[in-house]
Amino acid sequence: MSNRFPENFLFGSASAAYQVEGAYQEDGKGLSIWDEWVKLPGKTFQGTNGDVATDHYHRVEEDIALMKEMGLKAYRFSISWTRILPEGRGRIERKGLEFYHKLIDGLLENGIEPVVTIYHWDLPLALQKEYGGWEDRKIVEDFKAFAKILFDEFHKKVKYWIVLNEPNIFTQLGYVMALHPPGMKDMGMYLKTYHHTALVHAYVVKLFKEKGYEGKIGSSIAYTPGYAKTNDEKDVEAQRRYYETVNHYIMDIYFKGKYPSWGYAYFKEKGLAPEILPEDEKVLVESAKMTDFIGINYYQSATLAYNGEDGIGLSDFNVSGEKGNFRESGIPGLYRQVYNEKLKYTDWDWAIDPDGLRYALVEISERFGKPILISENGMGAFDEVSEGKVQDGYRIDYIREHIKACYDAIEEGVDLMGYCTWSFTDLLSWLNGYQKRYGFVFVDFEKEDLPRIRKDSFYFYQEVIKTNGENCLKK
Repeated sequence: MSNRFPENFLFGSASAAYQVEGAYQEDGKGLSIWDEWVKLPGKTFQGTNGDVATDHYHRVEEDIALMKEMGLKAYRFSISWTRILPEGRGRIERKGLEFYHKLIDGLLENGIEPVVTIYHWDLPLALQKEYGGWEDRKIVEDFKAFAKILFDEFHKKVKYWIVLNEPNIFTQLGYVMALHPPGMKDMGMYLKTYHHTALVHAYVVKLFKEKGYEGKIGSSIAYTPGYAKTNDEKDVEAQRRYYETVNHYIMDIYFKGKYPSWGYAYFKEKGLAPEILPEDEKVLVESAKMTDFIGINYYQSATLAYNGEDGIGLSDFNVSGEKGNFRESGIPGLYRQVYNEKLKYTDWDWAIDPDGLRYALVEISERFGKPILISENGMGAFDEVSEGKVQDGYRIDYIREHIKACYDAIEEGVDLMGYCTWSFTDLLSWLNGYQKRYGFVFVDFEKEDLPRIRKDSFYFYQEVIKTNGENCLKK
């Protein structure tokens, strides 16, 4: 095999509606839970919000031109639910649909495959206020109605659909750690809402397949593979418990249709397990078979150690970017995540572990036997402009090593569809504000006209695409 990726491999990049679009009250758009959350004191870094963000809503042609210049094969973006359905259901706002037609048509005209995420965290505020959003099974019907509008409108143009982005993250941060809306600390509610996300995925996949829309559909899970800290049986058991209550728990229900037995029994014994109705079991198993691919967002690995019943609990993570603030975190009686001295860390204390990506891809492929799309991978950093340039060699090194890991996984038999970096332009990094930059394109948020500057990594990834990854694989 030559040192190149398959010719149909999708080298892409990604974004999310709330993080880039801005125009949060224009053209009939309704409010999402994030439009409200960011206005609450102390919820985001220095009170930053997405009212304007990168102003992608008004700069879409300029941003697509940069994507074409780079040679992107795919662009993954999300559709704002309240831009289409301002109240979450009912009245459709045509101007919202027209914006996404403009975006999708612009991509296709420039040879870029649109990869559409139906939901990337911006739940309609009206649904949160009416019945608690993800806390109630009513979300299934409202989400299905939203998805059907999108399928009917765009199915002739869009071949790749991602139902949900990182449901394990928005439920955990929203219902366990109180860092995202609605700001609760309730393990039982986290498990209940996560079950509802699995039902949404299942019913939307079933709808897509039964209506005969052309294309491929899946969902994207934030996946963090775990190693045992030592060969000590207590650490190895901690790793097993991590997989049973985290990785296999969040993945199996989507892609096998049932929870791992030990993990579910553990939560049931604690009085935390979600209720599973007979009709849930049927649709979950059916849709798991129908799901075309598994989306994976990979940023880091975890190193796991024994954590006694009186051990440490979950701790907040570094949102300041002040390196060296890594804090152990865990669930008493299950596991704790510890510092890995063999790895380097980012300014936000995220472990840099390219081989962890290969490891993750292989274990996911072996467990589920489905094609995989890397829907996010990237490095958040403090980038600076000097003499009109952004020299982000650290990001180039990061991406090069992770692309090598992708190639190694393919060599080991993984059916890998594509690799999307996070992100194309700099954007609002949720809790971290605008200081944590991921993009190939620097956006100067200090200036009113938000000028775009190509970073060194822009030209590197341009060469990746041009050579189909060969520039990363040279010995």
